Amino acid sequence: MVRKPTAPGSGLTVTVSPRGAARLKDGHVWVYRSDIVSADGVPPGSLVSVSDHRGQVLGTALYSSSSQIAIRLISREPVDDFPALLRRRIADAIAYREPLIHDTNAYRVIFSEADFLPGLIVDRYNEILSMQILTQAIDAGSVREILLTELTGKLHPDSVVERVDPRVRQLEDLPPRASGILQGEKTSTVFSMNGVQFHFDALEGQKTGAFLDQRENYAAAAQYAHGVALDVFCYQGGFALHLAPKCSHVTGVDSSRPALEVADQNSILNHRDIEWIEASAFDLLKDYAVSGQRYDTIVLDPPAFAKTKRDLDAAMRGYKELNLRALKMLRPGGVLVSCSCSYHVAQVEFLEMLADSARDARRSLRITELRGAAKDHPVLLTILETAYLKCVIATVS
Repeated sequence: MVRKPTAPGSGLTVTVSPRGAARLKDGHVWVYRSDIVSADGVPPGSLVSVSDHRGQVLGTALYSSSSQIAIRLISREPVDDFPALLRRRIADAIAYREPLIHDTNAYRVIFSEADFLPGLIVDRYNEILSMQILTQAIDAGSVREILLTELTGKLHPDSVVERVDPRVRQLEDLPPRASGILQGEKTSTVFSMNGVQFHFDALEGQKTGAFLDQRENYAAAAQYAHGVALDVFCYQGGFALHLAPKCSHVTGVDSSRPALEVADQNSILNHRDIEWIEASAFDLLKDYAVSGQRYDTIVLDPPAFAKTKRDLDAAMRGYKELNLRALKMLRPGGVLVSCSCSYHVAQVEFLEMLADSARDARRSLRITELRGAAKDHPVLLTILETAYLKCVIATVS
């Protein structure tokens, strides 16, 4: 049964188990449904007071009646005026980024829990804002109105577009909704990162439209790239286009034809001659390794292999296969840029996989840089899920 979200109210309490309480006291903001002791009479999407089994108040949270993440803490204090809190958090998120954003007109404006606004993602692409709503509480009509008013009043975009993830809406027991324009008419533009230009269609592509979290890693990889380069899982050409000025030849590989078509448009926009290949990354690397193809720079930027903990073993095998083949194909002195956006894969596990791959390939790896997401994607130390992106730049000998 689909429930209509209720605008956050007051005077409602959810009781959590000792394990759930301990999680909140340790600094996390999520409590899973298995740790909810009582939520009697609490409507979907409500603003609630959270208490432990002894009645100690732990803070104020947004409640979901259907998600496995039942509680997302929004304050460790009582919240008497939720609209005022929303407005303040939006202003704080915008102000946080003002000294951090350089050489781009595309960046993350609001990063959910990391900006103390759980369930909300907002990205800016030049004059277009792209927004994702991920929870019952943020989907409430009164909240949507505040978001639109504050974002347009402070950032003055030509358009605001909502990108909808149907699976998330299903998990949150929200009615189906199509992606579309919330304000304005413009749905496409050109944005720039590090002096490289990209086409953007607000209603196409993955997530909110591009992978802005890699922006600073694109520039870092370009510092070390040389010779003949291969960008695997290139999507719309982020790494490839940044490597092109430094390399004699660049090939980008992806299994998505629509993504490669945009990548080709981006290469024309930047006057770069890049070879684009539509292929399975695993099959292509296997064939190239067998045929003796060699490269000076290889980038591996796959999608999240481990979307749940159950996927972790298979994910690590996938990462190892990719990195092992890449290491065998790199010439001495070559550069490997290896990424993982699976937050279930910890950095230490990712580095262990790289060490195992290097050992099996009989190569030595020297790490030049250990990187994460761009600064507009802040990391909260008590919420490891915010530290999801790993990017290793290493030299092979």
